[in-house]
Amino acid sequence: MQLLQALCSTNLSFPTSDSVLNRGHTSPKKSTHLPHVNFRVTSHRHEGVAWLSHNRSNSSPVTTRAVPVEAGSSTTSTSTAEKDVLKALSQIIDPDFGTDIVSCGFVKDLLIDEALGEVSFRLELTTPACPIKDMFEQKANEVVHMLPWVTKVDVTMSAQPARPVFGDQLPIGLQTISNIVAVSSCKGGVGKSTVAVNLAYTLAGMGARVGIFDADVYGPSLPTMVSPDNRLLVVNPEKGTIIPTEYLGVKLVSFGFAGQGRAIMRGPMVSGVINQLLTTTDWGELDYLVIDMPPGTGDIQLTLCQVVPLTAAVIVTTPQKLAFIDVAKGVRMFSKLKVPCVAVVENMCHFDADGKRYYPFGRGSGSQVIQQFGIPHLFDLPIRPNLSASGDSGMPEVVADPLGEVAKTFQDLGVCVVQQCAKIRQQVSTAVTYDKSIKAIKVKVPDSDEEFLLHPATIRRNDRSAQSVDEWTGEQKLQYADVPEDIEPEDIRPMGNYAVSITWPDGFSQIAPYDQLQTIERLVDVPEPSPVQA
Repeated sequence: MQLLQALCSTNLSFPTSDSVLNRGHTSPKKSTHLPHVNFRVTSHRHEGVAWLSHNRSNSSPVTTRAVPVEAGSSTTSTSTAEKDVLKALSQIIDPDFGTDIVSCGFVKDLLIDEALGEVSFRLELTTPACPIKDMFEQKANEVVHMLPWVTKVDVTMSAQPARPVFGDQLPIGLQTISNIVAVSSCKGGVGKSTVAVNLAYTLAGMGARVGIFDADVYGPSLPTMVSPDNRLLVVNPEKGTIIPTEYLGVKLVSFGFAGQGRAIMRGPMVSGVINQLLTTTDWGELDYLVIDMPPGTGDIQLTLCQVVPLTAAVIVTTPQKLAFIDVAKGVRMFSKLKVPCVAVVENMCHFDADGKRYYPFGRGSGSQVIQQFGIPHLFDLPIRPNLSASGDSGMPEVVADPLGEVAKTFQDLGVCVVQQCAKIRQQVSTAVTYDKSIKAIKVKVPDSDEEFLLHPATIRRNDRSAQSVDEWTGEQKLQYADVPEDIEPEDIRPMGNYAVSITWPDGFSQIAPYDQLQTIERLVDVPEPSPVQA
């Protein structure tokens, strides 16, 4: 089956999965929707990476004589025992969301047998890679055990990864990916691919479902850095989608697995190839897709940032001043595209010899990025021959030496990425909401402490799309009287990290950028809350 035949004169073709079987190779498994990821936390933060050893089977609910109660639901029992348990659990605060685990909706399947003093429940976290899941389990046991009538507590930990915040607005291949993280440097040779691959396998070791997309068509690195049994991408003949290859449970897509080697083609053709490779791949359900960005800030990078709703970016640099100059361009590009940069990795920063630490390339590039652009986290990677060798051997360093110093640094980076992605997702999902009781739209732009109210009619009248304003003359087509004062939005959904889509009763879907919402006339006299009809 030919792929990308409409995009370039060179027919880039992949075999179908059936043809691979006919040649005697093992066919990659089709992507399936995995059940809940259930796990019992037994490892500590730096005790290495337990590679995909967690239990992915469906767990049956605990059976007791009590009726199950789900926290936060309208059917929650008013019994004193249930109130006591939920009140005790509400003492546990999620540090990322800043609220208690009951309000977060983490408490599920609450079962109480008051006669025997037994309590069981499940804590369903937003990601299986939650770095503080063991703390949640321990604290939940402790606070419920402190209730005088409780003799036994059974806590089950699980994770139901959040759906993409704006999944139905994406290409089908990306609709089941919760977080997309770009690893970028905008300069070649700084170890960006090394960071991308080791970060991906660190997240997988933390329990997440992970994929890697190698976006460098001119010089793909992924085929060298990993060693999958099947080194050729194939197409599902029924769906017409690309089936990613896998290595140690991580899904992989690279132009290097397309059987074409390195590309020799012009920029627009490369952008089309990358777009189709990324969006037509059947990724299945992923918690994190790590994109190894190509160097530069040109058409390819802009295409990726505009087609893919990037959750966050990790910046890779080296200590030299020249690296900082190029990296600064990339940070500014992400800033303009409203993609938050959550961490800086300074690679090849030092080495130890004879009891001393040496900085062969100088110091300060990473710190300069942090200070100038306000990126919150900096991670140093030392010069290690084994880190370079593992990249050439086809086995990532965090897999080859899960207890080593490099693996610990990547573990810290993985924890940072998980926590920052959770914060960003929550900020985006709650940035613009409609409060029906006061008939006003609440706005709290991500990365801003300011919260304000807007009248729905004011937002609708400020639409700047072609339906409301003539694109050639600038004449206002939507008149003030065309919008009723009592108009209410039917739906509000995030559009990446930069805007929301508001659906109005007439069926019109308005794209409202955060920048525009901040300039609209605000509500000063807040109306009294009115009873909300069910």
